[in-house]
Amino acid sequence: MKTAIRKLLPIALTLTLLASAGLLLAEKKSSSANTPQIEPGKRVLHALNRFTFGPRMGDVEKVEAEGLEKWFDEQLHPEKIDDSALDARLAPFRTLKMSTREMVENFPPPQVLKMVENGRISMPSDPGKRAIYESRIAAYEQQQAKKQEDTSAAPKGSSTDGTSQNMKGEPQNDDSAMTPEQREKRQKQQQNAMFADLGGVQLLDATPEERYQKILKMSPEDRLALAQAFRGEKAMALVEGMKPEQRETIQAIVQPQVVVGGELAQAKLLRAIYSGRQLEEVMTDFWFNHFNVFIGKGPDRYMITAYERDAIRPHALGKFKDLLAATAKSPAMLFYLDNWQSAGPNSQLALNGPGGGRRPGGFGGPRAQMRQRAQQQQNRPSGLNENYAREIMELHTLGVDGGYTQKDVTELAKVLTGWSIEEPQRGGGFTFRERAHEPGKKYVLGHTIKEHGEDEGKEMLDILAHHPSTARYICKKLAMRFVSDNPPQSLIDRIA
Repeated sequence: MKTAIRKLLPIALTLTLLASAGLLLAEKKSSSANTPQIEPGKRVLHALNRFTFGPRMGDVEKVEAEGLEKWFDEQLHPEKIDDSALDARLAPFRTLKMSTREMVENFPPPQVLKMVENGRISMPSDPGKRAIYESRIAAYEQQQAKKQEDTSAAPKGSSTDGTSQNMKGEPQNDDSAMTPEQREKRQKQQQNAMFADLGGVQLLDATPEERYQKILKMSPEDRLALAQAFRGEKAMALVEGMKPEQRETIQAIVQPQVVVGGELAQAKLLRAIYSGRQLEEVMTDFWFNHFNVFIGKGPDRYMITAYERDAIRPHALGKFKDLLAATAKSPAMLFYLDNWQSAGPNSQLALNGPGGGRRPGGFGGPRAQMRQRAQQQQNRPSGLNENYAREIMELHTLGVDGGYTQKDVTELAKVLTGWSIEEPQRGGGFTFRERAHEPGKKYVLGHTIKEHGEDEGKEMLDILAHHPSTARYICKKLAMRFVSDNPPQSLIDRIA
């Protein structure tokens, strides 16, 4: 069964070919005899520029041989295209198949490391994972010690040879007084010295398995020193021949978050270059940008892999309503636009706090009760957050000129209260928090939304997905991507 996008894209293909000849559909009424003919090579090239990431060597000839319409029909059914060669290239990237919770556990961010330090969660028993946790905790402790050192040290002067004196009058290195060449030379000397001290030559002479086991047996401090000594080509040589899981472990000892983000970035490039399912990749990229989130915002860097894989990709050629709902419930979106913390002003959570309305008292006297009330106040949510409600109308559906008002934004924000995340710092999934949901009726875009919890949000997503302004806004973006950078209004209206 062909879905909405699959029905729309063949129209876009036809319009693309017409636009490439300088025709603006419905604005030209010339007869077929006067219609400019497009050279076959140019038609194919134009289509490949719009519906793929650009023609690769041999693509134009291949599409010309099988026919543009047949090629396009194949692209609309990516499940029929053999992409095993790409799958083999992606196989080493284990994070692509991990849940967000698994990624957080395997490549711990700072908040998880703090939980281990505080005894809230236990240190993993697996040797590889343990090495990552121990090394990153040691790195954090070194950073804290250096900050303390920098704060307490007050240099009294510096000498002309690039050193300064510490509080005891002893000379210490002063990078600021060095030239870039001097700093680079000193850094290389330090790295070479560490390389020798850690038995770098012997380490590289060992087999990949022996090398990996030796690194795991090092102290956390030595592993960090190893990371400093092995840079550039030496870093590549250090993990040469290791299994994907072993390479990830060594990389994570240096920086866990780089493994997660790095594999995602590499996968996106490999898909764009090597995938035979080019239209699916283009549409995935199109919607990923349309429903944008920010990788630099805390836990979001761990959530984006699952966001693209589970919310965007399955619906890239499907129905817009399903795509909208999937992104709305995605932890990446909920965290990026802060909806996971939004609480209705009249919700149980806002009125009674996390304690559920129980009155503190009975023990400890008036002062203790006052402290309990103060703590309860601090634990209360910050209130209604309109970030997602505004963005979903302005950028995801209706468009900035789509006819909504500030009142609609506020009411939609109330509708979406309670749409939250279970333990976001540890990679949890979507959850609906009834106690944070705003009670009562809401009025959005002329519709009365009766009180029925999580289903209020589902009802509003359906209304937004089918709104005429959404059709015009989305179809304009599709026309700009697949037809022309400046599509005529008549073309947008026809597609909408």
